[in-house]
Amino acid sequence: MSATLLDGKQLAADMRADIARQVAELKASRGVTPGLGVLLIGADPASTSYVTAKEKACEEAGMFSLDVRVPDETTQEEALALVRRMNDDPRVHGILVQLPLPRHIDEAAVINAIAPEKDVDGFTPVNVGRMMIGETCFLPCTPHGIIQMLLRAGVQTSGRHAVVVGRSNIVGKPVAHLLMRKAEGGNATVTVCHTGTRDLAAFTRQADILVVAAGRPGTVTGDMIKPGAVVIDVGVNRIPDASKKNGFRLVGDVDADSAREVASLLTPVPGGVGPMTITMLLFNTLEAARRL
Repeated sequence: MSATLLDGKQLAADMRADIARQVAELKASRGVTPGLGVLLIGADPASTSYVTAKEKACEEAGMFSLDVRVPDETTQEEALALVRRMNDDPRVHGILVQLPLPRHIDEAAVINAIAPEKDVDGFTPVNVGRMMIGETCFLPCTPHGIIQMLLRAGVQTSGRHAVVVGRSNIVGKPVAHLLMRKAEGGNATVTVCHTGTRDLAAFTRQADILVVAAGRPGTVTGDMIKPGAVVIDVGVNRIPDASKKNGFRLVGDVDADSAREVASLLTPVPGGVGPMTITMLLFNTLEAARRL
């Protein structure tokens, strides 16, 4: 068996084209241009690159982008004031605070300052709580992107056993909830594994759908995968590679070479889950503009 790769780049491109069409329709019908406010504190290269990509995606979708970049020395009060300013800005329908924040800033305080109706990352306690009890809310982007990948690939989730490796608030916990909720793309029986799990392979071998978000390369190998399973690799890790000009290459949390021989569907790294995250951010920003 050789797994079919789930092309996140193509799926994201298709969805972004549809989002751009809907943005144009909203402008024409109501005169509303969806706007995303982005706050970047510091100059972390990975964060800077990611924010730049998000701003480019906004431009391509026809959305307004408010780019606020401030130095690492920015105080917590200054950060909170910037968030409140975006809350009050009628041009901004969605707010993204790029994480991680500098250590001297209370991350939770800044996230909690975002108005729930503009929390397009789905990180505030209000939106997390609404998600947990099944109320309308903004779903977190990476988990929502994973569900969209499964749906658009025709993967049946209802009645299947899904195993999630990782329990972060950003991916592990929310994707586990989305997979088990009584809704399209859900209704699975879900097991969550983590660093405290004994004999990880005993659980992963049971998975019809395996989502790996452990943050460590090689966490799951081919012998840990049930034949024919759908494997979603969320990890993005840099490992040294002297053959590359930049000296490294990107790999996931799954050993792709061995997994490809066992799984039926597999997300590549890069080009799998990653492109869907920004796409769902655009999706949520459009929805926020529509709700006004």
